[in-house]
Amino acid sequence: MTSPFFIDVVLPIPIQKAYTYAVTEQEAAFLKKGMRVAVSFGSNSIYTAIVLEIHQNAPMLYEAKEIHQILDETPIVSEFQLKHWEWISSYYMCSLGEVFRAALPSALLLESETVIYKNQAFDDESLLNDEEFLIFEALQHQSQITIQQVSDILGKKKVMPIINQLIKKSVIYIKEEIYEQYKPKLEKYVRLHAKYSDDQSLQKLLSELSNAKKQHLAVLTFFQLNSSKKAIKAKDLEKKAGISSAVLKALVEKNVFELYQLQVDRISFDGSSNSLKSLNEFQEKAFSEIKNEFKEKEIVLLHGITSSGKTEVYSKLIDEQLQAGKQVLFLLPEIALTTQIITRLQTYFGNQISVFHSKYSMNERVEVWHNVLDNKPKAQIILGARSAIFLPFSNLGLIVVDEEHETSYKQFDPSPRYNARDAAIVLAKMHQAKIILGSATPSLESYFNAKQQKYGFVSLHKRFGEVKMPKIELIDLKEKQHKKQLKGHFSDTLLQYIQNALDQKEQVILFQNRRGFSPIVECTSCGFSPQCPNCDVSLTYHKFKQELRCHYCSYQRAMPNSCGACGSNTLDTKGFGTEQIELELKALFPDYVIGRMDLDTTRGKFGYQKIIGAFEAREIDILVGTQMLSKGLDFDNVSLVGILNADNMLNFPDFRAYERAYQIMVQVSGRSGRAQKQGNVAIQTYNPEHPILQQVASTDYEKMFHEQLQERLKFKYPPYFRLIKITLKHKDYTKVDLGINWLFKTLQGVFGEHVLGPSAPSVSRIRNQHIKNLVIKIPPKQSLSATKKQLQKIRNTFEAVKEFRSIRFVIDVDAY
Repeated sequence: MTSPFFIDVVLPIPIQKAYTYAVTEQEAAFLKKGMRVAVSFGSNSIYTAIVLEIHQNAPMLYEAKEIHQILDETPIVSEFQLKHWEWISSYYMCSLGEVFRAALPSALLLESETVIYKNQAFDDESLLNDEEFLIFEALQHQSQITIQQVSDILGKKKVMPIINQLIKKSVIYIKEEIYEQYKPKLEKYVRLHAKYSDDQSLQKLLSELSNAKKQHLAVLTFFQLNSSKKAIKAKDLEKKAGISSAVLKALVEKNVFELYQLQVDRISFDGSSNSLKSLNEFQEKAFSEIKNEFKEKEIVLLHGITSSGKTEVYSKLIDEQLQAGKQVLFLLPEIALTTQIITRLQTYFGNQISVFHSKYSMNERVEVWHNVLDNKPKAQIILGARSAIFLPFSNLGLIVVDEEHETSYKQFDPSPRYNARDAAIVLAKMHQAKIILGSATPSLESYFNAKQQKYGFVSLHKRFGEVKMPKIELIDLKEKQHKKQLKGHFSDTLLQYIQNALDQKEQVILFQNRRGFSPIVECTSCGFSPQCPNCDVSLTYHKFKQELRCHYCSYQRAMPNSCGACGSNTLDTKGFGTEQIELELKALFPDYVIGRMDLDTTRGKFGYQKIIGAFEAREIDILVGTQMLSKGLDFDNVSLVGILNADNMLNFPDFRAYERAYQIMVQVSGRSGRAQKQGNVAIQTYNPEHPILQQVASTDYEKMFHEQLQERLKFKYPPYFRLIKITLKHKDYTKVDLGINWLFKTLQGVFGEHVLGPSAPSVSRIRNQHIKNLVIKIPPKQSLSATKKQLQKIRNTFEAVKEFRSIRFVIDVDAY
């Protein structure tokens, strides 16, 4: 008898070890590392698992169950990916299963509890076989069913492949992304009716329509557009002829035109490849310096001031990699940025670009996954937010991390709590690829590494087209208040600047890092302020919907007319957010268009594009926004940037507050004066003498760097010391308190004075969970891996104590 075969799989759940299942000899011969299999785990649940090893060693402690079925013909996860996942799992102290769940698009991760919904757009039943039709029919009667129920309907266990087929045919979708069902995108096109094929009939038609001027014009415009022999979109014809859709409808009813629809692929970026822009002398110099640095070092930091044309330098580097037949990953911190960068890269690289981020629907992300896996021509350049580092690259040549200092690269919840910039550095090393980190305000750690010769360093300190850096002026609010020169939240100086810019047909950006109307509603009689019932924060007032909302747990309720505590109707608002600024501006500048860009206005899939598009097209005169505006956006007609309250960024309980404030202010300032003439920046503050504000005013990065570095050394913070943050959460305060004190004593016994805490964060209860923190500082000479091993042991002991088992234990490595 041949010895049985086994496979080790990784399951998408937080368990520490790989799990072993039994397979037959034929299955073992067919299976490869990185394929998906459906397996049952626990009492009755079926999961999609990834094969890690195929071997002949039976597990010692349990009897290996058989697998349900094999889901793939070929591996969908590469060896490189598995190695990278293992690194993330060990470095960020989480299980491989958690990395696996974060990495794969949800459509590739079916489970028995997965809920299936019918796609309303699907109506062609002839595409379905008998079994698929049974499921389709069941969904006519019920709005949703689980995979377990599908199993019962068909009377068989192996249903995953059928469900995969239904997803591919767009008959169903699964629960992750209800807000974005996958419907084929259809465009309406116009063609001439078949009976008008010869010239005679056309002459007759034009004379018939000579009295109906609009219809006559529509037909003539159609011939103009038709000369290029391309399909003509209905909306293009309406726009060009200046007619309404009613005129077009009338012509269709007269059988002059026919309307037909074509499906447009969502993720293909057409655009013929144009030749790259030629670089100016400074960009050319930076480009050759980067190539020189790459001979010695894998990682290069490009410190280019705002508007110095870093994207053009990246394009040149990307082009070289494409010529060599390699893939390129271009990471961006914010989805808002992808829309602008796509447009710019599209002109050079046409349809070699694919985009991957969370605003794309499930089916679209699966499409991109497969394109990258098969190394298709349309997936040579991947543009994406942090999750794009998980894609199955096989031939990576270059990674570009744009705006590398951004906090958006760090995932805070759920696990894995990775930093995409650091994970990308490791990914590049595994592929023996090069990586370039670009920023106008690099993070202290990266700049420190460059100074230590760990990274290569190149600087680009001339703005494109020799435009001067913007003039930055600090406005003292204390003095303005004293002299009664404030109108709402605007000083007379700022209002004068705004008026001047508008008079010259230029645009203005105003920055306020708070959304909503006002962060606090307070009763002037008794001082009561409405609080969130689930979190320890006051509710933010949103005037547009007349509601109070919590920005932590999304709890909302109507704005009360009177105080809930004393009943008086003297409710007043304190502080201000973007919504209030927008309303004040509408009163001050009634003849101009005011736009707002924050989390509330960019919720939909194309929310960013609409606002950025309107601003680029100069339909909006003044744009008010939160920090989304600070990320590398490029508008050529902005001559003024106003920062309404610089102080609330500085007074923040975090060791990186000053560094962050400097970065945000310099980045926002950099949006001004990018085309021809020098721009202006006005910063309103109660403390204009503050060293950080002085450094922003003179854009003195070096001075800020050295001052902050001394502070970090003195108080033992990164880049000198590493940090690991431990958070405990539970709805019972006494439990959390007991747990954190036990943990503190144990850790102090091992690490001594390097354990800080226990402390409660500034918002110490979120979603009814009480929160307590500890921080472990790791000195430069202490081994990081040994520290983690020790910490893992202590965690296992903690979780073995019965009273502590229900407490949520969160470890965050490099928690900043």
